[in-house]
Amino acid sequence: MSDPVISVENLSKSYLVGHKLAGQGYKRYTALRDVIGQEARNIARNAVNIIRGRQVVLGDQVEEFWALKDVSFELKRGEVLGIIGRNGAGKSTLLKILSRITEPTAGRVTLRGRVASLLEVGTGFHPELTGRENIYLNGAILGMSRAEIRRKFDEIVAFAETEKFLDTPVKRYSSGMYVRLAFAVAAHLEPEILVVDEVLAVGDAGFQEKCLGKMRTLSGTGRTVLFVSHSMMAIRTLCSSCIFLHNGVKAFDGPVSDAIAAYQTYAHTGVKSVWRRPSTLAIPKIGFEQVSVSVHGGQPAIRLLFRMTLRCTKECAPSFVALDVRAATGSVIMQAVPKSTPFLPGKPGSYHLSVQILLPPLIPGTYFTDIWVGPHYNETNDYITFALSFTVEQSPSPGRTIPHSFDHGSIVPISEILECDSDKRASAPDQAVYS
Repeated sequence: MSDPVISVENLSKSYLVGHKLAGQGYKRYTALRDVIGQEARNIARNAVNIIRGRQVVLGDQVEEFWALKDVSFELKRGEVLGIIGRNGAGKSTLLKILSRITEPTAGRVTLRGRVASLLEVGTGFHPELTGRENIYLNGAILGMSRAEIRRKFDEIVAFAETEKFLDTPVKRYSSGMYVRLAFAVAAHLEPEILVVDEVLAVGDAGFQEKCLGKMRTLSGTGRTVLFVSHSMMAIRTLCSSCIFLHNGVKAFDGPVSDAIAAYQTYAHTGVKSVWRRPSTLAIPKIGFEQVSVSVHGGQPAIRLLFRMTLRCTKECAPSFVALDVRAATGSVIMQAVPKSTPFLPGKPGSYHLSVQILLPPLIPGTYFTDIWVGPHYNETNDYITFALSFTVEQSPSPGRTIPHSFDHGSIVPISEILECDSDKRASAPDQAVYS
């Protein structure tokens, strides 16, 4: 076994966050002595922090916030690690520590190789310099020699597709052009370790595919990639393993499909078997007021029973309903259209509807349903994603001992062997002839 290129051991990072006392400065009857006393304490606390070299925090109360807490993992040469999680989960903090931008509060990081980081749009670019000048500047910051930059200059420009604007100050570039040039420089550094944050979302679809292809090429040549993205499709197609961070803690570390399923399941933990329209969500011309789902039967003939209440607020075109079923990974795996022609008359009033869906054999896990109503396939009146959830507990394959995995899909179609012949003559080994 080769030594890991990246070793992270019990990595933690804390920040001090200041808070004003509730209503401070706005209390109607705050005594002057209280205000003076509180400000004196704040000044004294900040003076001590300055003397001791600690973070100076403004506020009457100070709270310790852990952006990362005891995160550990190892990554070997050529592996691509995806990092997913909600905003504020600690993903960018982790990458900044690995890129030596931020120091950890506790723990240890060992990096074996040159690191190139692309964490923010235009990092290391000077707005007044041209694209040509910024290629040399950014390349030097990333550790490339002038000769190396000159040798790869044409490749960088061709990849970024910014030939026309090469001698234009980058302050006039769009955010997409910034990303093109920044990624092109970082990728052509050919580092042992490439760290990429969610900056590719700025680029167009063609450029994103080009970047993903470049990262696949880098990993194929033995480079190690850490990739943060909110695009589950990009994570699924690029990464060989994945970490799911939640509130700074490593909630899951393992196969990509399982990590995405864990993330999606947690992100929609509030999704239940009953959905009621929030008072803050206005109802359209015709929309859902309440929908419930219940599971009946067992594998391989599970039935879902939906009970719906819809309300039409004003006369509109006749409509029909559709239901999407999503796997825990968030991907839509099937759509049910009980009646493909409009059957809700579109007259003001309430409609009560029951819909039954016969499911194909599904692997155990949590599934979600979207609800839709409209007069035509490309015209929507109301659409609620992740409205409901249901759980499948039985295996579709009785006696199976190997755990099911989303790597092989969610649906297990019924199959059987119709014929299996054995040619006895072919089973005997051919006679060897020696000369």
